[in-house]
Amino acid sequence: MAALRKVSVLLEKLDSGEFVDNFRSMKLDFSVLKKLKKSLLRVPNVLDDDEEKQIINSIVIELLDGLRFAVYEVHNFVDEINTEALRCKVETPASKVLKYLSSPFNPFNEAINCKLLKLTQRLERLTSSNVLRGTRRSSPLVDESSIYGRDSDKEKLKHLLLSSDCDDSQIRIISIVGIEGIGKTTFAELLYNDPEVNDKFEFKLWEYISTDFGILKFCETILEYITSQTISCDNMKPIFLLVLDGALGVCSVDWILLTDILHAGKKGSRIIITTRDERVPKSMQTFFYVHYLKPLESEDCWSLVARHAFGACNDKQRSNLEEIGREIAKKCYGIPLAAVSIAAFLRIELSPYYWNNVLMRDIWESIGYDVQPALQLNYHYLSPPLKRCFAYCSIFPKNSILEKNVIVQLWIAEGLVESSIDQEKVGKEYFDILVSWSLIHRRSIGEENFEMQNLIHDLATMVSSSYCIRLDEHNLHKGVHNLSYTRGIYDSHDKFDMLYRLKGLRTFLALPLQEQSPLCLLSNKTVHDLLPEMKQLRVLSLSNYKSITEVPKSIGNLLYLRYLNLSHTNIERLPYETCKLYNLQFLLLAGCRRLVELPEDIGELVNLQCLDISDTALGEMPAQIAKLENLHTLSNFVVSKRNGGLMVAELGKFPHLHGKLSISQLQNVNDPSEAFQANLKMKEQIDKLALEWECGSTFSDSQVQRAVLENLRPSTNLKSLTIKGYGGYSIPNWLGDFLFGNMVYLRISNFDKCIWLPPLGQLGNLKELIIDSMLSIKSVGTEFYGSDSSPSFQPFPSLETLHFEDMPEWEEWNFIGGTTTNFPSLKSLLLSKCPKLRGDIPDNLPSLTELELRGYPFSVESRHLDDNSNFIMIIPFSHVISQLMLPLYSLRQFTIDDFPFLTSFPTDGLPKTLKFLKISNCENLEFLPREYFHSYTFLEELKISYSCNSMISFTLGALPVLKSLFIEGCKNLKSIVLAERASEKSLSFLRSIKIWDCNELESFPPGGLLAPNLVYIAVWKCGKLRSLPERMNALTGLLEMEIDNLPNLQSFVIDDFPISLQKLTVGYVGGIMWNTEQTWEHLTCLSVLRINGNDMVNTLMGPLLPKSLETLCICGLNDKSIDEKWFEHLTSLQNLEIVNAPKLKSLPKKGLPSWLSVINMTCCPLLKAKLQRKRGKEWRKIAHIPSIIIDDELIT
Repeated sequence: MAALRKVSVLLEKLDSGEFVDNFRSMKLDFSVLKKLKKSLLRVPNVLDDDEEKQIINSIVIELLDGLRFAVYEVHNFVDEINTEALRCKVETPASKVLKYLSSPFNPFNEAINCKLLKLTQRLERLTSSNVLRGTRRSSPLVDESSIYGRDSDKEKLKHLLLSSDCDDSQIRIISIVGIEGIGKTTFAELLYNDPEVNDKFEFKLWEYISTDFGILKFCETILEYITSQTISCDNMKPIFLLVLDGALGVCSVDWILLTDILHAGKKGSRIIITTRDERVPKSMQTFFYVHYLKPLESEDCWSLVARHAFGACNDKQRSNLEEIGREIAKKCYGIPLAAVSIAAFLRIELSPYYWNNVLMRDIWESIGYDVQPALQLNYHYLSPPLKRCFAYCSIFPKNSILEKNVIVQLWIAEGLVESSIDQEKVGKEYFDILVSWSLIHRRSIGEENFEMQNLIHDLATMVSSSYCIRLDEHNLHKGVHNLSYTRGIYDSHDKFDMLYRLKGLRTFLALPLQEQSPLCLLSNKTVHDLLPEMKQLRVLSLSNYKSITEVPKSIGNLLYLRYLNLSHTNIERLPYETCKLYNLQFLLLAGCRRLVELPEDIGELVNLQCLDISDTALGEMPAQIAKLENLHTLSNFVVSKRNGGLMVAELGKFPHLHGKLSISQLQNVNDPSEAFQANLKMKEQIDKLALEWECGSTFSDSQVQRAVLENLRPSTNLKSLTIKGYGGYSIPNWLGDFLFGNMVYLRISNFDKCIWLPPLGQLGNLKELIIDSMLSIKSVGTEFYGSDSSPSFQPFPSLETLHFEDMPEWEEWNFIGGTTTNFPSLKSLLLSKCPKLRGDIPDNLPSLTELELRGYPFSVESRHLDDNSNFIMIIPFSHVISQLMLPLYSLRQFTIDDFPFLTSFPTDGLPKTLKFLKISNCENLEFLPREYFHSYTFLEELKISYSCNSMISFTLGALPVLKSLFIEGCKNLKSIVLAERASEKSLSFLRSIKIWDCNELESFPPGGLLAPNLVYIAVWKCGKLRSLPERMNALTGLLEMEIDNLPNLQSFVIDDFPISLQKLTVGYVGGIMWNTEQTWEHLTCLSVLRINGNDMVNTLMGPLLPKSLETLCICGLNDKSIDEKWFEHLTSLQNLEIVNAPKLKSLPKKGLPSWLSVINMTCCPLLKAKLQRKRGKEWRKIAHIPSIIIDDELIT
């Protein structure tokens, strides 16, 4: 069926009016086309459902791949003809199109006829082959005998089964959803046979739902079973439990009938459904609970493997195999059926040799007979288009984040979505089906990011491996159509050399597609020479390469390109030739912060559906944007100030826009009616909107701006809204209207003239609210909460994040009285740069976990009422802090910044629930009293930055669970000491210590830090420090160390460093008295070494560096040449960086080591001049290195 569908789609294209007209107008050979169709009709007979067959004959595999490739070429042939016709229509006057296409002297027509003949002959040869045959192979499912790792699942579902619902008028349905082999049936049996469940239900019934399941017959069975029970007269309706095991997609009408019949049961009856399709319970249109059964944790998976593998073997035998067994269990990816199946192989021979062989083998070789058919059931029931979409997902590595919109775009670009109307809608439906069948699943509930479980990914790879390849993991072959690879920091041309022979490549994806930091480098040769040769490309993504500064004009050769992603590159403009990509549907340029213009003729991209230009430097957009009538996604719209430029009214031409939209430069709108014509109110699929005026603009008056904002009222479906730079005195009534109940995010900023806030408390689902730079607001009161602030009205019921920033005139914050909680769900509160705000701050925030206070004055005004009258008094800010802290029992994170006159915290300290405490720019603040340290039993992270100048010493071990300590710029800190009764337990929590810019620091505690689990330590700019902590070699968990700018350090002994050290940065440590000759031999784990400063480089590079080094960075070298002895023994070295070597002219005479992969040179002007020519003596010394980078440019 799959092959038949593929061919049917292709034949539909060949018979379409568009193709036939184009074919006829070019006067091509219809007789050859007829033979081609005849050959295509024979394809299903030899290719039908080949995805489900176990082909083991290499000749058969080769022939099938050839046949599939030929079918792809027919697709290309159709595209080629239609594209040529489209090009002519766009570029040639209408009166001359037919004459040009039908010209006998047109070289294109001759080439196409030749290609058609060759294609037809190849298909005839392949479809006449008698070799192509296949057989099916299947095996029964394996039953589990034990359950591990399901305790929490059992507890949750058992509670639902046993709970008594006083208002239960319907039978409750519990659906257990998961992929095949996850253990749904076994888990249901566990619940079904539980003693407490047996006690509750008067009778139970288990029914397996087969593919030929008859709903009417089943209902008769249930009724017969119920009526056959002995039921007392006063209890005619029994309480029963019904299990429907293995339910597939049953139509909703039948399920409604079933529900009606099941009302024969008494209140409290339950139905359990096991299914791999989450849509089954939802189709019942009644109360249901969906429980997703997830893969087992690795420990539980190992327990299951061990039970079935070892049986009754002795403990000694088990202990000898446990380490290997745990690694094998990880390959089961938490699937119980896989664990049981692999255990059966392990039980054959309980020896390390045999188990190691199993570990080394592909898991499918071991368990394919048992697990593969089970997992393939989900795949088997998919329609042919869904099978192809599922298989395409294998192009992403395991554990990749799959974004729904991105995947759908790629499917559409590859022609996998079979719809001629709304492809994005159909593509999203495809995606939802794959999710419902557990072939793709959400990373967590409520998220829009998805992933494939590893065994499912293996299945996708298996069914797509003949045409879909990841460059990093598989060998290439000529049949590859879809290619992806994991982007490297430096991707030289050598990485892609073998791609020149892949003439049929349709997908070239650099992964991940999400924004990546740091940005990477790609060889210019790849961009300019290789990619233009891939003329069959449909999908091209080169995102996140900062080395791409221009797009070659040869991009115009990729005539079939549908998807072009250059996001987060450094391009400034696109060449005119981009406008020749008439098939282009998706153009993604997000994060191209140097992009200043788009091609004027962009309107020629007649098929463009998505243009993402968010976070770019575009100040103007071409007027031809208005011609792109197929646009569904337009991230940004820049209103022009020029006559004849792009007007906001042009948005009315795009009725189907969805996703995100930002409209900027709104000060250029002088006629409010233009904003009305944009018709935002009817664009119901836009869920994220930004409206921006240029801050401080004088192009339009406040009344015009208010009318414009009024007319830009969006749809009530909106979820996110940002308004910036608005210059009106008042805000339209729609902002804050309770009808906008879908809004979850709102940011309003740079409103210079508004003196009141809108009634935002009426937005019932608002979760995040940011109010920034409202320069004229003096009071926030009842108008902010809405609904006349009635005592019974609950404002902001869902608000979790609230920020007030840069409010220079704000004085009063008034709240609703009575019993109403102002912000019942608030988790994060930020108050920044509000210098006139009095001490009226919410004192009842039961859910607050994060509080940030920035830029308060020394004292605040606080209103107090005595017996006679109201009056205003001044109180110390520390009192306000005290008042603020008392009710905050749930506070986890507290940040306080820029309080130069604050002297103390509350007398009883801060909330003891704190997990993170950050203090910045509070020079006069006295740190927490030492006697309170022991009570902060949750505090894990402490940062003190340019604060607490009175602190002379800091005591380690006094804070019981501190993990991270960062002290920066404490002017009078002299020592780090250990608490007198510091417990080994409290110091064992410490993982990271950073001490920066503390010029008075003289010493660490005598005897060392005594922190056995410390993994990172950094000490920088401590002018008086004379020695590093003692007994450094006792820090057996230390992985990274950074020391720099320690001019008085008197002792620096590399032999004292712990053997565990993996990364070391050493800078200026002048004044060193070398106690012994430095040796590196014991640092066998050191892989990264950075040395800063000429003297330090020459000192430390003298002794033999450890052979384990993989990355070496030399910074500040002042010599003219490099000693060749430095590198000759570093046989593991892959990456060499030379930074800031202004006098360096030459490299070692014998050249750099042959094993180097990367040489990166920055600020080496004399050497750069010699190397850029790519010839001469110096160039020959490095020419063998794959990746050569000079000043951030990859030149290989």
